[in-house]
Amino acid sequence: MYPTVLTQLARANPFSAPLFSLQKVEEPQQNLHGQRTRTLAAAATSEESCEFGSNKYYALCGFGGILSCGLTHTAVVPLDLVKCRLQVNPDKYKSIGNGFSVTVREDGVRGLAKGWAPTFIGYSMQGLCKFGFYEVFKIVYSDMLGEENTYLWRTSLYLAASASAEFFADIALAPMEAVKVRIQTQPGYANTLRQAVPKMYGEEGIWAFYKGVVPLWMRQIPYTMMKFACFERTVELLYKYAVPKPRSECSKAEQLVVTFVAGYIAGVFCAIVSHPADSVVSVLNKESGSTAFQVLKRLGPKGVWKGLIARIIMIGTLTALQWFIYDSVKVYFRLPRPPPPEMPESLKKKLGLTE
Repeated sequence: MYPTVLTQLARANPFSAPLFSLQKVEEPQQNLHGQRTRTLAAAATSEESCEFGSNKYYALCGFGGILSCGLTHTAVVPLDLVKCRLQVNPDKYKSIGNGFSVTVREDGVRGLAKGWAPTFIGYSMQGLCKFGFYEVFKIVYSDMLGEENTYLWRTSLYLAASASAEFFADIALAPMEAVKVRIQTQPGYANTLRQAVPKMYGEEGIWAFYKGVVPLWMRQIPYTMMKFACFERTVELLYKYAVPKPRSECSKAEQLVVTFVAGYIAGVFCAIVSHPADSVVSVLNKESGSTAFQVLKRLGPKGVWKGLIARIIMIGTLTALQWFIYDSVKVYFRLPRPPPPEMPESLKKKLGLTE
């Protein structure tokens, strides 16, 4: 009776699907206070270049984040520019196509690249913190939960780790995001990063660069939580139902294709979840003296969804490419990549799954 009830509860738990597994790599040791400690790491192989959870591992994950976020966000600057203008001036920019045509007519083709420098710098810093801290918090929270709870509450762990990482990532992003939006949405204000930064500082002081950080948290934290949790679950489902062979039998190229597909699916959900806050950020950084609540009230329930289609296209592509680049960096540098999930033996015994 007892194992049966536990089994039913485990299967009914919406967060029970594991997405990576950790195992002990050495016996528990005692710290300076006499307490037992536990060291966890991904299963290691002789082909890996560093230990899971080492400083080198975190550094290379952060480098992967710089490439994945910095390059991809810079590549879609034209679409991002049109999306921002749709949000802040819907009377002038009627649609995506109209936004492109009006921009090219007024500023030329080069006008579509406005804001590329703050975009590259800002999102590179965000990527460093987002992916680097995510790996850190994932291990820290796993150690706090313990091996069995890490397995049963895997999705909760991913949600908590990604939210924690994004909190710091947005602080790194906020200054350049403010500069980018000001350049893109205020024609004639400034055309380059070097022009915009001193002008903004002279007008509003340091607050000009951080007044959008709270709306950024509102936009980016739900976005990142969806990005990581949805991606991991989608990967699991693809290998379970769509890929005809186990991941261990797939080539690196085949695994990266799965990564790209899962990333795009996750990106669609990310765009929908975070779009209202994205609209507020765009308008807030365009105007001086407004608050997030005032902007939200003025836009109304309908106005916050302006530019959603453009954002879905942009974020879907971005998220897919980001995961592809990030996973490619791990493959190239031979970083530990967690194996398929496996229930701990101790939990199998509790659930009555072993004889």
